[in-house]
Amino acid sequence: MNVVRRASGMLFDPWREWAAIESEPGDAAYLLSNYVAVLAIVPALFSFVGVSLVGTVGPGGALTRAPVFDGLFGAVFGYVLTCASVLLLGIVIDLLAPLFGGLRSFDAAFKLAVYSFTPVWLAGVFLVLPGLRFLVLTGFYGGYVLWLGAPLVIKVPARQALNFSAIIVIIAFGLAYLTAVAQRILFATPGL
Repeated sequence: MNVVRRASGMLFDPWREWAAIESEPGDAAYLLSNYVAVLAIVPALFSFVGVSLVGTVGPGGALTRAPVFDGLFGAVFGYVLTCASVLLLGIVIDLLAPLFGGLRSFDAAFKLAVYSFTPVWLAGVFLVLPGLRFLVLTGFYGGYVLWLGAPLVIKVPARQALNFSAIIVIIAFGLAYLTAVAQRILFATPGL
């Protein structure tokens, strides 16, 4: 799989990309090692550079830097939890799909979770500079990507796709928030 081509397809033409993904196998180990592992490094790397090398704006407008050790281990921790969150989100999608008229298939649910997270991971580049961190919110484009993919990949009826996607986005946001809070508490670094 060409990760760059797939990621750009998910950003710029998600409808066409979902049509191609629909017929692909959704082997979790393959997707984790060949897609998630590659893209989840983006927010971890840029967050590390942002908090330990560039610095963040603290109280009173002072620029503060986290110790390199804390920044590095915080980034690794965030990376591992992000990978785990996507796996957990795939399980949640698999469990909730039948409630919205969709098919229960972990492979399809995991594909939906993984590829919908693409904008979230790529928005991680904005973690490098303190003034750009708010642009991480562009990752919510993943909700739109999820909404487009749900009817194709897990066969949620189009009339239910918006409700289904809204619930999954709320759960994904909750998982990302918990990851960031845990990262901040354990390593004194700003999480995602």
